Amino acid sequence: MTHVSKDAADLSRRTALTGLAGGAGVLLAGGCTALGATSAQGPTPSRTGSATGSADTAAPGVMTLFKDPGFNFNGLLALGAAGQGSSEVGEVLTAVNAINKAGPSAQTYTATFKNLGDRLMVAPVGSKAGTETTRLRALRASQYYGQALFFALGSDDPGGEERLYRSGRRGWDTFCKLSEPPPVTADVPYGRTPLPVWLFRPGDSGERRPTVILTNGSDGQNVDMWTYGVQAALDRGWNALVYDGPGQGQLLFVDRVVFTPRWETVVTPLVDWLVARTDVDAGRLALTGLSMAGGLAPRAAAFEDRIAALVAMPGVLAPWLGFPPEIRKILTPDRTETNNVWNKQVVPELAPAEAATLKKRFEPFSVPAMLAARGGKMFTDFYTPAQLIKSLDITDVVGRIKMPTLVLDYDDEQFYPGQPRQMFDRLTSPKDYVKLTAATGAQLHCSPMAPQQHCEVVFDWLQETLPGR
Repeated sequence: MTHVSKDAADLSRRTALTGLAGGAGVLLAGGCTALGATSAQGPTPSRTGSATGSADTAAPGVMTLFKDPGFNFNGLLALGAAGQGSSEVGEVLTAVNAINKAGPSAQTYTATFKNLGDRLMVAPVGSKAGTETTRLRALRASQYYGQALFFALGSDDPGGEERLYRSGRRGWDTFCKLSEPPPVTADVPYGRTPLPVWLFRPGDSGERRPTVILTNGSDGQNVDMWTYGVQAALDRGWNALVYDGPGQGQLLFVDRVVFTPRWETVVTPLVDWLVARTDVDAGRLALTGLSMAGGLAPRAAAFEDRIAALVAMPGVLAPWLGFPPEIRKILTPDRTETNNVWNKQVVPELAPAEAATLKKRFEPFSVPAMLAARGGKMFTDFYTPAQLIKSLDITDVVGRIKMPTLVLDYDDEQFYPGQPRQMFDRLTSPKDYVKLTAATGAQLHCSPMAPQQHCEVVFDWLQETLPGR
């Protein structure tokens, strides 16, 4: 062990933390590493490919909606969702212009998108909305409430976070109830807090169909699963299951249940519920994981052999490594030492933007952290949520996965660079690796500008891997 004097260590921490301000937006955007980080490359596997052509061809760059990378990434997600009807290009760009004119901040971002959601949840001015109009406006409203929710802890009303979640959920539930057929809803048993589920079906004929279980990541909302899977599944004759797990949606914002490292305990009850249904083909169950769930879904698949195909979007081995080194260095094996450093050396030096960033990033892993943030305060226990994030590491269980697996990667993956390829290399099951590229604007974490291309890659692979009988 290398011993460093306390003075040198303190100076190193302060110096490192001064770099957080510039990277706060990226950290908040969802994974915590600087933009432009390059993925580790290895030998090309025998069956890999680029979904969008050569990166050497003329390619659009990343569209700049905001100078701040956190606002920009989330704005791109909202804009890209228009292809699946879960946003409107004109609405998003009008909101972007309003935010830029007012001065981009968590407050202006949150207020602008909340107001847009509020407007869509009532009938259009001068007319009475029909059922289909009400349904589609509610879907878009849920998107915009989700945009507002993401930055709520840095706004003037951090205590309004749960209200924003409930507004987005009201939009989602309205959309679902007016869909034809409406999704089957249920509460699937899970510990003391059941999992809310929505099973979307192409029709109500009762035909047994292949079914995909769509797993959200950290900070995602139900509407994101529509964009990244439900619509694509229905168009191809598949069922699609959307659910809130611990650390997500209702379980986080209302029930106050944080993430668990044992995601198989979440997925297995969902599989039990699905295979008991007569409209589900139990032999063709697929599981996908978006963003940080690119580690959650593989963890579940390693212990749930009724899953017939797995997709990691992207592959994630260790979420803790997605945090900057200056944050990871705070954690030591000793709880008291860690929290002393956090409270006495780190927190007093944080600028407001840095503080809001860390509140948001640690929220899904600590109820005390979430409640402190809602009260406008910084959490004092860094050790407990940091240890939980570390425990999500699945490096040692990837070798247990037996079903065919698709690992996605992205040009300029900014949150988990290198990890998708590392996961692919560790897999011993039938496997494929696809990198989506900048050649057609599908770069960055989860291809925010190209979710339709993203779904085409995933569902083409699923249909090839689990063909009809």
